[in-house]
Amino acid sequence: MPRPETGHRFDDDDYPAYTVGAAAEMIGATPAFLRALGQAKLIEPLRSEGGHRRYSRYQLKIAARARELVDEGTPIESACRIIILEDQLEEAQRINEELRAADPPQK
Repeated sequence: MPRPETGHRFDDDDYPAYTVGAAAEMIGATPAFLRALGQAKLIEPLRSEGGHRRYSRYQLKIAARARELVDEGTPIESACRIIILEDQLEEAQRINEELRAADPPQK
């Protein structure tokens, strides 16, 4: 049996490696919770050839954050919106830092 190359899919945060059952267990949620996140358009799992949902580590990080918020009493729709806004803020801050680094202020 051939060995996987170093840096193979196991190292890829976007590789859809986890079934809905495994993903739910990993974040301490139910498959229905993960499906609800999909219905809310927060995460969209890829589908296997057989049509089964598959989640990546990156998607599980997002789902775990949603679970945190819901466990604190935030409605799921609001939790999804908060996460989207947090992601947009993080991206804006990253772009801002890049622009500052590329064009330092003149003295």
